Order: sequence, then C-alpha cells, then structure tokens
Amino acid sequence: MEILKRAGMTEGLLPVSMVLFFVELVRGAYLGSFLPTYVTNGLGLSVTTVGAAVTAHFVMDTFTKSFLGHLLDRFSSRKVVFGGLLISMFGLFMTYGAPFAWLVIAGAGVFGIGISPVWIVALSTVKASAARATQMGALYTLWLAGLGAGPILLNFFLDKGYHLSFWLMVAFWVLGWLLSLRLADQTISEVETPSFAAQFRALWLRLRTMRPLLPGMMLQTTAASMLVPILPSYAAHHVGLSYSQYSYVLLAGGFCAVIAMVPMGRLSDRRGRKWFLVGGFAGFALTLYALTMVGSLRAAILVAIVLGLSYAAVLPVWNAVLSYQVPDDQQGLGWGVFSSVEGIGVMIGPILGGRIADLYSETGTVVVSATLLGILAVFYLLFPFSHLIRDRRRRS
Repeated sequence: MEILKRAGMTEGLLPVSMVLFFVELVRGAYLGSFLPTYVTNGLGLSVTTVGAAVTAHFVMDTFTKSFLGHLLDRFSSRKVVFGGLLISMFGLFMTYGAPFAWLVIAGAGVFGIGISPVWIVALSTVKASAARATQMGALYTLWLAGLGAGPILLNFFLDKGYHLSFWLMVAFWVLGWLLSLRLADQTISEVETPSFAAQFRALWLRLRTMRPLLPGMMLQTTAASMLVPILPSYAAHHVGLSYSQYSYVLLAGGFCAVIAMVPMGRLSDRRGRKWFLVGGFAGFALTLYALTMVGSLRAAILVAIVLGLSYAAVLPVWNAVLSYQVPDDQQGLGWGVFSSVEGIGVMIGPILGGRIADLYSETGTVVVSATLLGILAVFYLLFPFSHLIRDRRRRS
C-alpha cells in the first residue's frame, strides 16, 4: 500500500483503485480469453455471437454512464458501486451455460452495467492539484495491470477446463465487490446537486465550450478500437508472428505502458501537458505507420514498446485535461457524459476497422488508424488548449 501511495495514490483514491484493478482483471479475462473460447468451443455458438456480445457489453457500459453518474451525485459511492457490481455478477452467471445466443449477448450487456460507476468514482476522486496527471497515471497503471493480467492469467486455467476458469473469475469479482464496501459512504459531488435535467443542460453548454477537446474524445478511441478486430490476424499474416510470439509483443507493449504511466504523469505535471499530448499522438501515428513495414519479431517488439510509451504519455495528460471541465457539483454526471462520448468511438471503431479490412486490406485499417492519430497530433499542436485549464481554475 505504501508503494501505491508513493506512486500518486491518495487516501481517497486508493480503495476505488483496488476495486478497479479486480474489476478490470475480470473484464480482461472475460472479454479477452473466456468469452471467445467458451462461446465457440464450449457452447458451440458462432463467432458472430462473440462479436455481438462484446458490442453489447460496451454499448451498455457506454450508455449507462450518464444515468449512473447522476445516481452517484445523489447516493453514496459505496451503495451505487456495490449494487452495480452485484448486477454485473448476475450478468456473468447469465453467460455461463447459456443455451441460446441471445442469452449470451444479454449476459455480456448486463455484465457491462456495473463497471461504469467504478470508473466514474475513480475519476472523480482524483484531487484538483498540480499533481493531477500523476494521480491519473497511477490510476491507469492499476487499470492496465488488471486488464492485461486477466487474459494472461486465465489462459493458464482454460487448459484445465471452463468450469475452473469461470469460478476463478467469479472469485476475483467477489473480492472486488467486497472491497467496494471500503468506499466512502457519501456522494462524489462536493456540493448539493441540481436536477438531472438542469445538470444535463449545463453540461451541454460545457460540451459546446470545450468543442476543441471533442475530436480527441472520440477519434482516439475510434482509432485505437479499429485495430481490435484485425491485430491478431495482421500479426500472423503480415508480420509473420506465431500466436505465442504475438503474446510476447503484447506483453512488451503493456509492460512499458504500465511502468511509464506514473513517471509520464509526473513529468507532464512539471514540464507542461500540451507537449506530452502532442508527442504521444504523434508517436502513435508514426509507430503504426512503421508497423506496416515490420517483418520480424524483434521489430514488432520495438514497435510495441514505442506504442506503450506513447500510450503512457497521452493517457494521464488527457484525463487530467478533461478533469478540469467537470464542475464540482456534477462530478458523477459530468464524468458519465464525457465517458459516454469517448465510448462512442469504442463502438464505432471495431465496425469501421473490420469494414475497411474487408473492402481493402488489414494494412488499410492500420494506415487509417495512424492517419486519424496523426491528425489529432497536428490539431493539438496548433490549438492552444491550455486556456481550458485556466478557465476551469478560475471557476473553481
């Protein structure tokens, strides 16, 4: 615990960060390993069912954020998160042993509902200080660690059967569920909140004033999620990697992102956030272009390392900048709306990436993704977005 505090975790952020770690560990294991294997091999259903289930999961996760954020402004974090995780656990059980494809899809959707309030509480707990990006970096380090460890851990148990794998996920979920009882028994907003309609009108005006941030909110998630349906086959067909070699590449990129997240956050707090944002997007774009010319394991690992470092540069800074736009009396709904806007890109990206690959090639999907990220780098290079931070400070 002391190590986590030194990495930027405050007393209020530490409990929800641990809940987030176990929640994302199970989500990573479920979506990345269990669901694709169990649905096709265990239940004998189609790959289309897997895709529909993943989409349903993110659709429910995205479109419940605003409503759950409003609940968090009205009721205590402990009650909303505890209830949400209980609902999600029910969705997990709906999937296991489901005799029909629609039940698998519905279960995956229900599983996505309870994850939203955990994220909103975590983001709203980040303190308004000069070390805001450092705290964001520490938070996202635990998120990445959980999300990456889930599939890797579960793969070892899938060889021993689906039953053991499923109950392992349930055990970790129950652990996170019980840890949620340590959350604060109070609302996340600092002052009394207005009605839902009044909050939404105010946030709509805020979205209009922060239009320069909207391209980043949607395009970065769209560009990244475009690669999800094609990366494994791209690594095999165009780079010539085996599945085990592809795992090494993912581990290299994920490891670098995790260890660099907190240092990048600290540096951006001290040196200025704009250049970390611009440099991170530019690094993404150039490295993805380089990926189209990679033909060996060593080169692929090098590309993954640079991508991981670019991700670590962008993520803490981006969320620190967004946090300045969330009013003190609308923490729940504010983060819910902003997360929903970003979530639209997550839903669009996989469909767009797969369509481009079908019409043209998998390389075309990589090039389009890199181009979108390059456009973002140029846009934020030219736009002086720092005035948004100054405006927020004056209003605080």
